[in-house]
Amino acid sequence: MFGVWAFRMLFPGQIEESQINLILLLLAASLPAFIAGVIEDFTKRVSVRVRLAATVASSLLASGLLGATLSDLNIWGIDSLLVFAPVAIVVTAVIVAGAANAVNIIDGFNGLSSSTIILMSAGLGAIAWQYDDAFVMTLAALSGGAACGFFLLNYPAGKLFLGDGGAYFLGFWVAEMAVLLLVRHAEINAWQVLGVCAYPIIEVLFSIYRRRFIQNVSPGAPDALHLHTLVFRRVVFKHVRRDPVRSWKRNAGVIWFISPVVALCIAGSVFLGHSVSSAILLVAMQLALYVAAYGRVVRGRWSVRTRRPVLMDTVEADDVSTVS
Repeated sequence: MFGVWAFRMLFPGQIEESQINLILLLLAASLPAFIAGVIEDFTKRVSVRVRLAATVASSLLASGLLGATLSDLNIWGIDSLLVFAPVAIVVTAVIVAGAANAVNIIDGFNGLSSSTIILMSAGLGAIAWQYDDAFVMTLAALSGGAACGFFLLNYPAGKLFLGDGGAYFLGFWVAEMAVLLLVRHAEINAWQVLGVCAYPIIEVLFSIYRRRFIQNVSPGAPDALHLHTLVFRRVVFKHVRRDPVRSWKRNAGVIWFISPVVALCIAGSVFLGHSVSSAILLVAMQLALYVAAYGRVVRGRWSVRTRRPVLMDTVEADDVSTVS
């Protein structure tokens, strides 16, 4: 949040005057999500429900202050309900809150969440460029720039951590960029935008399904079986040697396996997802790729010779101490 504000103060001439008030309104709308996350960072006493409610409140503020309310999702049956303002506002709030929480879920290893924010900002900014939307391009430059600055300190050694406050703020900002693109350009299909933001959303939806229907536990319970955690334990752990001096080395290795795939998926959605059918296909391919990758890591078929599935490998304490 402070990175976005700093860019605004240091480079005022780079932002049109007509955009400044809208940016300030979006910053104001982000405050509930940001504050709830910061309080959780310092106290560890803010429940998942309270944080979810805070992100919903931020979305409702954005709907009121900027008119950021979805009216078309390219989903038969749902779109006919979105003509009713209360339904559209609630659906938008749920989507934005879910996306913000999704970014917080992938904030597990050095550089992972910030690199994902950078890639999603670049993808949404590219779509905005295709439709000559200077405002959303500015929002993308602000979030991408702030995430890049953080990335330089967080990766590889974890000298600075994002925390819940930063994760909720950046997740909310990217989600609002996606909403504003759809609100401002009816010709953009929602599936293309979803394809750009798919990785963290698929992660959270799959995690909810896995916890609720496979493990039979609360979706809000602590979890150590996210894809990025399993990649760390089952892939990075096998390929990257333990370094007593650079204890963060394995932690930093997670994005080597995840970020390139995310970048390719986002590029595909940006350049090939202009029609609804092609965009749906690309989202379905990302979902299939995620499920396949998760299944292979669980079964131990990547760099693991035994067929015995071991999800809870023992890891050295210093390898997890630098988790961001």
